[in-house]
Amino acid sequence: MIKRLLSGVVGAGVLGGLGFLYYAYYPAIAPITPPSASSFSAEQIERGRIVAAEGYCAECHTRTDNGGGPELAGDYKMETPFGAIYSSNITPDPEVGIGRWSEEALRRAMRYGVSREGEHLIPAFPYDHFTKMTDQDISDLYAYLMTRPAVHMTQRPNELPFPLSLRIGQAAWKLMFFTPGVYKPDPSHDDLWNRGAYLAEGNAHCGACHTPRNLMGAEKKGSVYDGAVVDNWIAPPLNEHNPTPTTWTEDELYQYLRNGVAPLHGPAGGPMSPVAHRFLATVPEQDVHAIAHYFADVDKASERQKHDKAALELAMEQSKKDLIGPNVDPDAKLYQGACAACHYNAAPSPVLGRPDLALNNALWLDEPTNLYQVMLHGLTAEEGQSGVAMPSFYNALSDADMARIAAYLRRTRTTLPAWTDLEKKAADVRKTVKPIPVNSSH
Repeated sequence: MIKRLLSGVVGAGVLGGLGFLYYAYYPAIAPITPPSASSFSAEQIERGRIVAAEGYCAECHTRTDNGGGPELAGDYKMETPFGAIYSSNITPDPEVGIGRWSEEALRRAMRYGVSREGEHLIPAFPYDHFTKMTDQDISDLYAYLMTRPAVHMTQRPNELPFPLSLRIGQAAWKLMFFTPGVYKPDPSHDDLWNRGAYLAEGNAHCGACHTPRNLMGAEKKGSVYDGAVVDNWIAPPLNEHNPTPTTWTEDELYQYLRNGVAPLHGPAGGPMSPVAHRFLATVPEQDVHAIAHYFADVDKASERQKHDKAALELAMEQSKKDLIGPNVDPDAKLYQGACAACHYNAAPSPVLGRPDLALNNALWLDEPTNLYQVMLHGLTAEEGQSGVAMPSFYNALSDADMARIAAYLRRTRTTLPAWTDLEKKAADVRKTVKPIPVNSSH
């Protein structure tokens, strides 16, 4: 009886292993001669440029450290809990790029996360979103990529430990967390909503940054758009869990995504700045409106914005209190000297790009990370509101100073519990920021 049981277990294991190998196996797709640029129409290349911009391809496929690298040539370093991963070269170089990839090969990579050679791709490449893209968009993207300058630049080897470095292991990850399939329109919503959902959930892969991940690095399906930590910044919730006192309405979202600044929320900084200025500023306005329309529904803006007027009036009143009479609070004095000259708002409407900080996401998050990041980085004239800069306080404020300002703002601008360990957290964030030269005009 025991032998039969053991034989059954072994047999089931063998069958399961064979089934997994069958699931994991993909043949190589034959290489092609790189297509000539003249084989694609100007209209298709332009459509592909838009697809590439809405998917932020250049952001993750262009090296930024050590002086940077050519656009789309890869080698961008992505820090993950499992080790550093370096993006691939997606220029049409025939040896180290995708010059010998057919359109079929690119489509398979986007839809199933498998390379031309048949290797499973690491899900740092968000094929779990790209799988939703239409054939037309992938075809247009192929035309655009194949007409870019070919760059012969190899990437650094990934730093994943064994056995995570084995590509067949990615097939197991897919088996647990990946469902391929093109986006299907929701008939209960209009065309604008569906266009926004298609872009947000597919090519723009918003959830890749704004959805928390489990221990295996997959997005938590029950926490979609609940916010996550990305590149030492907090990507805030995009749903009704966003804690800011004024609602991210469709217009606020559009202004932020298209222009990099929202009247009632402030400027885009950190990883979000290039999304607005480098990419979404260059695509059809209607697509940006569609994304904003979709997320205004996701965050239930129509139900929540009835409280906005009271929140706005409260923020204006607090600005007035900061500068009326001799303020005996030393933390308030520090805030006045460092911040209030720009963030003082007492008029009926906030100052574009620098509203009272009561309206900014950074103060309402669970941690002071984003507030510290902006203090240390500042904002250049190319970030946030175009032409308006915020200086870096890297050399001007100590960790203790930043902790005092953070405590004061959290106490006077929000109704939330005080942040803890503020000075230690300021020091931790400072370690992730490159020192700003004393003579810099940043």
